[in-house]
Amino acid sequence: MALTPSKPAATASDKSDDVFVREVDDAVRRSDMEAFGKRYGWWLLGFVILGLAAFGGYIIWQNRQAAADGKVAEQYVTAMDAAAAGDVKTAKPILAELSDGSNEGYRASSLMMEGNLAAQKNEVKAAVAAYGKVVGDESLPQAFRDLALVRRTALEFDTIKPEQVVQRLKPLAVEGKPWFGPAGEMVALAYAKMGREDLAGTLLGAMSKDKDLPESTRKRTRQLAGVYGVDAVQDDAIQQDESPAGAAASTNAPAGSQGAR
Repeated sequence: MALTPSKPAATASDKSDDVFVREVDDAVRRSDMEAFGKRYGWWLLGFVILGLAAFGGYIIWQNRQAAADGKVAEQYVTAMDAAAAGDVKTAKPILAELSDGSNEGYRASSLMMEGNLAAQKNEVKAAVAAYGKVVGDESLPQAFRDLALVRRTALEFDTIKPEQVVQRLKPLAVEGKPWFGPAGEMVALAYAKMGREDLAGTLLGAMSKDKDLPESTRKRTRQLAGVYGVDAVQDDAIQQDESPAGAAASTNAPAGSQGAR
């Protein structure tokens, strides 16, 4: 069998050449790093310092913001407690300060509380003004703005034109929306004032069938729908008969009772 030729042993000259090449490579790398450091070192150091400063500034800002939010929360709780105790003199200046603050949630809540306190004292203009600030502030959450619009319109219902009521609340008087109940009743009554009893009856009839509304609201709107020519009582009875529960009750009724019908 042929023998595999073995590699010749490295000579001392070859080893010294390898060492020399490595030393040259290391020297070139050091030279490149020194040149890079001289050219860009101060820039990199500056970027690192700026990054650390920015991070430190963010931490400080975050801590201050948390402390400020905590102070605002304490102020709001103090105002709420004072208002609940009937101490309006203590609550009012605190609410006025918070209503001009930068925290959107507390600003909206404070304005709503101002409006509520004014409405309780029958100070309609002050209440309408407070609710109006919430409605007109597009930076506030839509839920607050819708609530303020409903309360403001309720206070002004007898002093503004019915067309204004419809224009304001019609987008909220839609089945499935959270303000369908109060907004729908005001829109229906505004329709009646405009002489559109057909629209009023239809809307009230729809409200009387909405299972998500309180039973008291459904009962009231069912009666009002009848006043405007919509027999919501009969529609309700038909709906119950056509429901699975009604059909089951009819099927399980005794034969004698069915024959009596």
